[in-house]
Amino acid sequence: MSTRILTATLDAAERGWHVFPLRPGDKRPALHGETVCPRLGDCAGGHRKWEDRATTDPDRIRRAWADRPFNVGIATGPSGLVVVDLDMPKPTSSTDTPSGVTTFKALCERAGQAVPTTYRTRTASGGHHLYFTAPPGIRLTNSAGRLGKLIDTRAHGGYVVAAGSFTPTGPYTVTDPTPPAPLPEWLYVLLKPRQASRGLMAVASSPKSSRYAAAALTAETATVRTAPQGERDSTLLSAARALGRFIAWGDLPRSVVEEALQEAAESAGLSSRQCRSTVRSGLNWSIARNPQRRTA
Repeated sequence: MSTRILTATLDAAERGWHVFPLRPGDKRPALHGETVCPRLGDCAGGHRKWEDRATTDPDRIRRAWADRPFNVGIATGPSGLVVVDLDMPKPTSSTDTPSGVTTFKALCERAGQAVPTTYRTRTASGGHHLYFTAPPGIRLTNSAGRLGKLIDTRAHGGYVVAAGSFTPTGPYTVTDPTPPAPLPEWLYVLLKPRQASRGLMAVASSPKSSRYAAAALTAETATVRTAPQGERDSTLLSAARALGRFIAWGDLPRSVVEEALQEAAESAGLSSRQCRSTVRSGLNWSIARNPQRRTA
C-alpha cells in the first residue's frame, strides 16, 4: 500500500500540486506543531507550518514517504486550487437531510448552470471533492456553508486529502480524471472576498467612537480573518470578548461588531451558525463584566 500512496503523491506533485504528509490512515497533518518545533531543517529560521512546507519536489517526497505510509495532503493555496467539498450528512442528522452533492446540484440549477465537469474525487465518507484552478491574481480563502449546507471550499489556508489516501472508513479515489477546470465565474461571484461592511467603515470615521475602539475593531477582525485552522473558533471568541467592552462603554454599536466578526469568521472558514453562537457568547461575557461607561 505504501508504494501505491507514494505513486499517488508523485502524481499529484507532477500536476503542480503542493503535497505534505498526513498521519497514516488519518486526515490530520503529520508535521510537528509550533510548540514542539525543533527549529532545525526547514524550521531553522523559525517554525514553518504545513502550508509553507508543502512541496512538489519528487526527491523530498520520496524521502518523506520512504518509511511510513503517510496519507497525502494537498495544500490548495500554493497549488493554485479551489476545491469544493461536498460532504455527507452526519449519522446523527435527520434522514431527510440532503447531501452536499444534492445541495450543489440544486445550487447549479438555480444559477442556470450545469454541474461543472472537472477533476473529482470521492472521499472516504462518500462525499466528493471538485477541483478547480483558482482565478489568477485573486486570493480566495476557505469557506464553510457559504454555498449551501454541507458545502465547504478550500483555497488559501486550507488543504484536502488526496486520492490514494486511506482512512478506516475507506479510500479517497478519483471519479473523474478530467484536468481541473477554471473556477466558474458564477461560483467566484459567490466566493469572492466580501467588501468591508459599510458599518465598519462608518465606525472608523465616527466621532462617537474613540480611535482606539475603531482600531481595535479593525485589528481583531483581521486576526479572526487570518486565524489558522484549528484555532479559528477560539480566536473568534477571544476577539468578541476583547470588543465587548467597547459596546458596554458606548464606543461601538453591537450590530456593527457582530457584523464585522461574522464576516471575518465566515471568510476564515467557520460556518455561519457557529460564528453567530461564538460571537454572541463572547460579547455577552464581556458586556456583563464591563457594565460601566467611560467618563469623558
